[in-house]
Amino acid sequence: MPHQAYKFRIYPNKDQQALIHQTHGHCRFVYNHFLALWNTSYKEEGKGLNRSIMSKMLTKMKKQEDTAWLRNVDSVALQASYENLLDAFQRFFQKQNNYPRFKSKKNPVQSYTTKNTNNNIAIIGNQMKLPKLGLVKFAKSRNIEGRIMRATIKYNASGTFYVSVQCEVPDFKPLPQTNEAVGIDLGITDFAILSTGRRVDNQRFTAKMEKKLKREQRKLSRRYEQAKKEGRNLRECMNYQKQRRRVARLRERVAFQREDFLNKLSTELIRHYDVICLEDLNTKGMLKNHKLAKAIADVSWSEFVTKLKYKAKWFDRKIVEIDRFFPSSQICHACGHRDGKKPLAIRVWTCSSCGTTLDRDINASKNILIEGLRLLKQQP
Repeated sequence: MPHQAYKFRIYPNKDQQALIHQTHGHCRFVYNHFLALWNTSYKEEGKGLNRSIMSKMLTKMKKQEDTAWLRNVDSVALQASYENLLDAFQRFFQKQNNYPRFKSKKNPVQSYTTKNTNNNIAIIGNQMKLPKLGLVKFAKSRNIEGRIMRATIKYNASGTFYVSVQCEVPDFKPLPQTNEAVGIDLGITDFAILSTGRRVDNQRFTAKMEKKLKREQRKLSRRYEQAKKEGRNLRECMNYQKQRRRVARLRERVAFQREDFLNKLSTELIRHYDVICLEDLNTKGMLKNHKLAKAIADVSWSEFVTKLKYKAKWFDRKIVEIDRFFPSSQICHACGHRDGKKPLAIRVWTCSSCGTTLDRDINASKNILIEGLRLLKQQP
């Protein structure tokens, strides 16, 4: 069954906040403890730990006098800590990420995950029932569909709490077939140029907030230098912590604006088109261009494509990615003649074969559509 996640802001009281922070600390301790044991075991015996060993060791730790305090928090959250460690090592062995590192309590973002057992995670009116925490007020922006599987409680750098609920959805209601296809050319000046001629404006969320963000960041730097000069611990400097949260709230607002924009646009495209053709962009390679890195990071092409893919899977739409080296902007979509690479400054050009006047971006999106439909026909 497909899974769907719902994210809500929660408003725990002081006792619940203290328990959340305590759970974060305990989960971090369990993760770091087993990571240290894994490193020692690998050096001495040439092999790491497995799930069975860590499960038995965690049970013994709860019975020992010096670590009996582990029983004060949700036991499933502690189990999820070594599950995360196993997943981190599996990804490392598959060369998907770097070697697992120890978690730090100085990290301003902390989270833990718990599972739904015996209906200990449930929605009751405008409150959410969570293990050990009881009923917590939350901003119910939408109804939850499906069976709740797990919940992740997260504390952000801005000082706010969020819960992400993962649900198992029996089936998504199929969208009506439109018999329409579209090619999309992703850009920086315009976020997306559709083969229909529509241009989706690049909202530039970071650039709009940049002036205010720079001003608040300078204040944070001055308070950091002052605390460093006086030899004070940053965790005890209330003015520094207050300014840090203010900067984090600005960054959080930018992230939420961008995510909202990408969600709305991807949902609109999935509803209107049965086939969506895109270029397979090398975003990591493009980010090495220091002149365009900030603009490329702000548009979040990869996140947009990811949202299109999972929504297409939900609603039985087709996403076709063409080769990143396909010369979409060099070919005339009318006659197929290739005129060669044009300078970036030339946005409108005339085909030397058929004389058609072409807009560089719209022509590219139409060529992406033509190539995508050709590839789709070749698929079994």
